[in-house]
Amino acid sequence: MEESFDIHSNRNFKETEREFESSLRPLTFGDFKGQGKIVENLKIFVSAARLRGESLDHVLLHGPPGLGKTTLSNIIANELGVGFRVTSGPELDKPGDLAGVLTSLEQNDVLFIDEIHRLSPVGEEYLYSAMEDYRIDILIDKGPSARSI
Repeated sequence: MEESFDIHSNRNFKETEREFESSLRPLTFGDFKGQGKIVENLKIFVSAARLRGESLDHVLLHGPPGLGKTTLSNIIANELGVGFRVTSGPELDKPGDLAGVLTSLEQNDVLFIDEIHRLSPVGEEYLYSAMEDYRIDILIDKGPSARSI
């Protein structure tokens, strides 16, 4: 019997593989192995945010690949019962890119920016404003007709 070859099956396989790999990641601090001191601190931060009924303050996780930064960020979102979004510094090339990501977030969602060290200087300025003031100013047009929204 001859099998037919579907050019789209590779895409479906990759999607299924990605979903499978995601399902293997720990979802709670109790399931996470390693980084003991960091996990203990994060548990306290999450517990305090829950008691205050507020979002978690900004957290910066750094280190080489494979230490669990993305997984810990996902665990934070799961423990708080909020949404989790992942993006990458290089994807936030223009202020509009960052604005699109930020405006798509629900209240208290966790945003994980992988490769944040590769964020452009302009992107850094907009992100700083968003983190400090919870707002961003977008400049429309150039020269004397420029205005901020």
